[in-house]
Amino acid sequence: PKRAADGRRPMDVYSRRDVTSPQPTLVFFHGGFWVAGNKNAQIMALLPWLEMGWNVVNVGYRLGGTAPAPAAVIDGFCALRAIATEAARFNIDTQKLVVSGQSAGGHLALAMAMIPDSEGFAAGCPDGTTPLVAAAINWFGVTDVQDVIQGPNMAENAARWFNGVAQPTALAQRLSPIRYVRNDLPPILSIHGDADAVVPYAHGVELHRALAATNVRNQLLTIPGGGHGRFTAEERTRIYATIQDFLMEAGL
Repeated sequence: PKRAADGRRPMDVYSRRDVTSPQPTLVFFHGGFWVAGNKNAQIMALLPWLEMGWNVVNVGYRLGGTAPAPAAVIDGFCALRAIATEAARFNIDTQKLVVSGQSAGGHLALAMAMIPDSEGFAAGCPDGTTPLVAAAINWFGVTDVQDVIQGPNMAENAARWFNGVAQPTALAQRLSPIRYVRNDLPPILSIHGDADAVVPYAHGVELHRALAATNVRNQLLTIPGGGHGRFTAEERTRIYATIQDFLMEAGL
């Protein structure tokens, strides 16, 4: 991989060497409830995209122990700006950027696709333009942040992301993708096991239900009996077939 900097955290870029024209590119965010993990922990999730011939950008971001919310989201937007700035260097087609991630990474992918510039999370990023996302592939991501930091499904690690935050409820609402459902969003595919004990399946259901009332192309792929990832080989085959169909329908 080639290393690029987003102005805050490093990111690894896997770009095709057999072409010189701009290519569709996956931008991936790792999970860990925003306070754990790293960009190398879920590297196996990148392989199917490389096999599909896509470029891949594997993004690192500040964890809660270093910088609480909304730092991870800020770093995500900074990464998108850096990708746009260095697109020619890495043969990246900025019209075909697909964001994805698992768990907290799924939340960050949705945030990149759904939170508008008017919320100001990119204000501290290096100069440039934040590229529009062409589609989001959300793997069992958090869609209602307040629910997992102080709601019925509170998780200790998730709550740690807000340590020291003066008004956690207000910020959690601003960071929740479910708040930004509207007609002018890119296509969104969610993958969620209906037995997920970490990020409740209801998060995926509620997002899908809200998007179904808009003009947004969206789909919820339910994995019956599926937990928080660790899907079987058969389930993963079905998931990636669905992803490929979804991308094709979206013109990607």
